[in-house]
Amino acid sequence: MKKTIYSDKQKAQVALEAIKGQKTLNQISSQYQVHPTQIRRWQSAALEGLLISFSKDNQKDKMLVEKDKQIEELYKIVGQRDIELEWLKKKFKMFEP
Repeated sequence: MKKTIYSDKQKAQVALEAIKGQKTLNQISSQYQVHPTQIRRWQSAALEGLLISFSKDNQKDKMLVEKDKQIEELYKIVGQRDIELEWLKKKFKMFEP
């Protein structure tokens, strides 16, 4: 049996046809030469993706918050190092002849 690899665009197109509900799964299956079970999987994945994209608990949002926290922590470290460096420069001048 030949294994066909579908592009993301093709999967999305088939899933969208299934979501629309204007054709039966068998009609879509015949049109795109994809097994109905596979169409159901792509349809479920598409609907799940839509839910995730509209949820407030979005992974992207979590990543951005995490990134902002990390940047803030790094700025704190850099600021502390600057203060320590200035303090050391002042103390070092005391020992110069």
